[in-house]
Amino acid sequence: MAFPMTRTAAFRLPAARTLARAALVGGLGLALVACGGRERPDLDVAEASVTSIGVNSYLWRASLETLSFMPLTQADSAGGVIVTDWYSNPQNPSERVKLSVSILDRDLRADALRIAASREVLQGGAWVAAPVQAATVQKLEDIILTKARDLRRSDIG
Repeated sequence: MAFPMTRTAAFRLPAARTLARAALVGGLGLALVACGGRERPDLDVAEASVTSIGVNSYLWRASLETLSFMPLTQADSAGGVIVTDWYSNPQNPSERVKLSVSILDRDLRADALRIAASREVLQGGAWVAAPVQAATVQKLEDIILTKARDLRRSDIG
């Protein structure tokens, strides 16, 4: 019985194939070097493909830095998804927030970033869903985009 592939699994499959190819090429390269060949095989292409991520690296780094105070449950650079666990501010322990950041493109653009937020408040000993202000999500997107642009500027200049 075949199961439908999830979006995350679909992103991971090509990455796994690339890793397997790189390992094979790397193993063959080591075998050739060990056989006394004078020249090192050109493995730079395989190595570069293994270390690259599937989304804009500035948005990815800026998102991780911005959310560094929150515990992460998932960080998938190939799929561009970051999911946090519930976080409660120590000054307001009766409220908690959970975020999901999706980076949708390799380009550094405002529409390449999507954030979803969930908020809960403690009422009568149980966590109850509460609305998240749109301005909160917009402010977080602005912080990440500004940080990504700053990272890009520092790399260029």
